[in-house]
Parts: sequence; structure tokens; C-alpha cells
Amino acid sequence: MSTTHSNEDFSDQIARELPFLRRYARALTGAQNSGDKYAVATLEAILQDRSIFDDTLSVKGGLFKCFHAIWSSTGAPITQDDAGDLGHAYKHLAALGANTREALLLSTVEDFSIQEIALIMEISRDDVRHLVSTARKDMENSISGRIMIIEDEPIIAADISAIVTDLGHTVTGIARTRSSAVQIGNSTKPDLILADIQLADNSSGIDAVNDLLKDLGDTPVIFITAFPERLLTGERPEPAFLIAKPYKEEQIQSAVSQAMFFASTASLKG
Repeated sequence: MSTTHSNEDFSDQIARELPFLRRYARALTGAQNSGDKYAVATLEAILQDRSIFDDTLSVKGGLFKCFHAIWSSTGAPITQDDAGDLGHAYKHLAALGANTREALLLSTVEDFSIQEIALIMEISRDDVRHLVSTARKDMENSISGRIMIIEDEPIIAADISAIVTDLGHTVTGIARTRSSAVQIGNSTKPDLILADIQLADNSSGIDAVNDLLKDLGDTPVIFITAFPERLLTGERPEPAFLIAKPYKEEQIQSAVSQAMFFASTASLKG
């Protein structure tokens, strides 16, 4: 084992990075169940054969590289049974080139460098740059819709609103509390909800979304939180799309474009 992975037990290092692999896998498939299946398959493969883990990379990089070896070998990365009824999302997914979404998510959401992505996906750096550029154009041009924002900080809400508007979406309203979120959501029927966890009156963005989904059904949801690992345990129904605070503009763009591909999101009840 390299010095990069020394001292701390290897299993503990893997456990620390596992929530982020779950986030990535869920974003690729659009659902908790299907994403978590790939995360579990990755862990099982490493347990069966430790030699497949690339010790020249960081622990997170090595974990994601193992995931990609499994992901790329499946040929059909998502099934209707795994993800539920994704409706028109399949049509848009089929139109994208191979590896474009993967490269974009690795770059923007998981914050890997071009060199790291090249090693994880086993392609050239020029190929990574091309894939990321192509994915941005494909995803941003494929779907536009109506987005509701649940955020109690006015500056952050205005920033997020500007980002999604620049992508071609319409903001249906901005809510600062659970009650206002329910009122705005039920009256405007958004195509996607982008929600903070902690709201102005100490109410929960998760509770607000749960209230809304009772009436709105399978509306895609993106959560913003300073502690994403708390919603990525795999121990209960959890969201498929997460952005960590402090966020970057590219992360909002990527997560919104990705979430709009899917007509359903994992239930947060439990």
C-alpha cells in the first residue's frame, strides 16, 4: 500500500469516501436504489480482490475508478425496474454520448481534476475536456422547466435563481419557510425543487419537500446541505441529488441539468 493510504485503516478510508460514491452513483442513475446497488457492487469487488484498487490514486479516486470499471462493463447502466418510471428521461439519456454525464459529474459535483478524471475513466485528458464540454451543451440544451427554490438566505436564493435562470429555466418562487414552500409549491406546480435543509423559522427543508411531494408526486428534488454525508448513509430512503455547501456555480448547473433528466426522485420519508 502506498504512503498516501498509510496509517489509517484502509476500510476506514473507504468508509469516509463512500457517501460521495453514493451521491455520484445516484446522480448517474437518477434514483437511490439503482445508485446504491452500484456502490455496493464496487465495495464487494474490492473486498473480493484488493488488487483491483489503484493505490497510485487518492482513496476517493481509487474508489471511483473501481466503480467505473463496473459501471462501464454493464452496458446498460440503468433499468426501468431499478429506477422506476423515468418516462421521457430515457429519450434524453439515449441522445447523450457515452461518458459525457460521467465526466461532467466527476468534474463539477465531485470536484476531481482533469488528470484525476482521466485516470478514473482511463481516457486521455483531452478526451475528458471534450466530454465535459459536450455534456454541458447537451444537458443544458435538452430540458428547460419551472424551478422552485426553498432557501432562507436572500443572497444565496438570489444567486441560485440567477444560475438556474441563466440555464434557461423559470423560477416559480422562492420560499424561506416550510409553510411558504408548501403554499408556493402547491400553487405553481414546479418541475423541480431546489431546497436548503435548514430554513428561516428553524423548520426543515426535508419536511417541506415531503409535504409538497404528497401533492406533487415524483417531482425531482435537489438538496443543498453543509453535511451531505448525513443524507448519504444508504440506511433509509434518501434523496438522489445533493449539493454540498459551500457550492460552486458549476455544481448548481450540473446538478440542476442532471436532475431535470429524471421525472422522479427518491422519497425522503423514513
